[in-house]
Amino acid sequence: MRSPGIHTRLLLAVLMIISLTSCTLGYIGVKTFHKFVQSRFEERFLFLAKYLALNSELGILIDQRSMLDRLAENLLSERDVAKVMIYNNSGEILAAAAKVIPGPFDTVEAPVRLKESNDESLAFHGVFQAPMTNRPVDIIGKVEIIFSTSQINSLLKIITFRFIWLTAGLAGLCLIIFFFMSRSLISPLTRLVQTARMVGEGELQRRTIPGNIPETREVALAFNSMLDSLERGRKAVEAVNREMAQQNLLAEMGKFSMMIAHEIKNPLGIIKSSFDVLKKDPADPSNKIIVGYIEEEIARINGLIEDFLSFAKPAKPSFRIVDANAMLKECIDRFGRMTTAQQMEVNCRIPEASCLSYLDPDLFRRAIDNILKNAAEACGENGVISVYAQCLAETWEVDITDNGVGISDEIKDKIFDPFVTTRSKGTGLGLAYTAQVIQAHNGSIVASNRRSNGARFHIEIPREPKIIDLYDTDGVNR
Repeated sequence: MRSPGIHTRLLLAVLMIISLTSCTLGYIGVKTFHKFVQSRFEERFLFLAKYLALNSELGILIDQRSMLDRLAENLLSERDVAKVMIYNNSGEILAAAAKVIPGPFDTVEAPVRLKESNDESLAFHGVFQAPMTNRPVDIIGKVEIIFSTSQINSLLKIITFRFIWLTAGLAGLCLIIFFFMSRSLISPLTRLVQTARMVGEGELQRRTIPGNIPETREVALAFNSMLDSLERGRKAVEAVNREMAQQNLLAEMGKFSMMIAHEIKNPLGIIKSSFDVLKKDPADPSNKIIVGYIEEEIARINGLIEDFLSFAKPAKPSFRIVDANAMLKECIDRFGRMTTAQQMEVNCRIPEASCLSYLDPDLFRRAIDNILKNAAEACGENGVISVYAQCLAETWEVDITDNGVGISDEIKDKIFDPFVTTRSKGTGLGLAYTAQVIQAHNGSIVASNRRSNGARFHIEIPREPKIIDLYDTDGVNR
């Protein structure tokens, strides 16, 4: 699972902070508002109860129930009053009035006290003042008002929902504002990452665009400066590599020139001596042997030049679908007809079933011939060469082993390098050419020593057309 980026993490963090803050403030605000409205609502009915108690004093004193009924009926005109009852000091109901309204209900009570003449005027102004503690208070009854809280509850619900939506809207607005702000902060980093990815994919001239934020602008400029420095370093390294490659090429050419001079000098000497003998006595019957020597040395020189040309300028592969097992059998049969292989034992374990693979049969035959020839020269006339092949789902694998002396430690790591050989008459190009062909097939070849004695060459070739050319795109030989 992919880890969330900086932008996502910032948005989640801000969303949590805004949500927590909004919920906390909303809860406190709604609770405070509810408490305030309910207290004001209850104070209103408490005032009505006290006002009714002041007006009920005379009716209770003279036991005028009709007057008390009118007072109770008048109070029912209030929308939220459900029931009004007036009691005397003994708890007897003197007056009662009620109407049907939806609940829930709550109750307030107020005592009816004897008062002086100025108390009534104070009640009309909405203030009820208890008698002083040093003045006696006579309670002659009480009033009770039952009122409905349904409307205040509905109002509180409406206000609560509106407050929630307002809080959610403000939180969403803050989140949107922060989204654009954070995106403006993250965009330079995103461009920096995209530029780094493009540079990593090979667009070495790509540079990031500095933003307007000072910090990210400094990062972008430093990143571009680093890329410029790396580009200069890369060009310097390429120049050094080209110079080293040219020097290596000159060294290899000098090495090859010395080898060619050495290898060709002996055949030319033999050819010259043979011609001197022929000139002395052209009619000598032994001249046929001398002519054979001449032909053999000429063929040796020709083979030497062909090996060099094949490695120095390989033919462009022509890939097609081939039965790799059948091709390998042809190579073994052709190798068995050679004079050097007639005294040798060649063991084969090649499946009879076809193994269709995508390769160049001509180049591959020559590569296998080079390995077989190298094995024959390593183990001698009475040697044993074993060839084993297997066809897997994605690759075709070949093992070629011999019972020769094996690969010496001096050349084990560079056996596939050109001009590396342990034979006095070898050019060291055969195995190098073989590795070059297998590389062109996007395969691999590994040389190792067997546990007992001899060498082992293991080849793996993909059966699908995953092919690379023997040449780079600029035409330079790999």
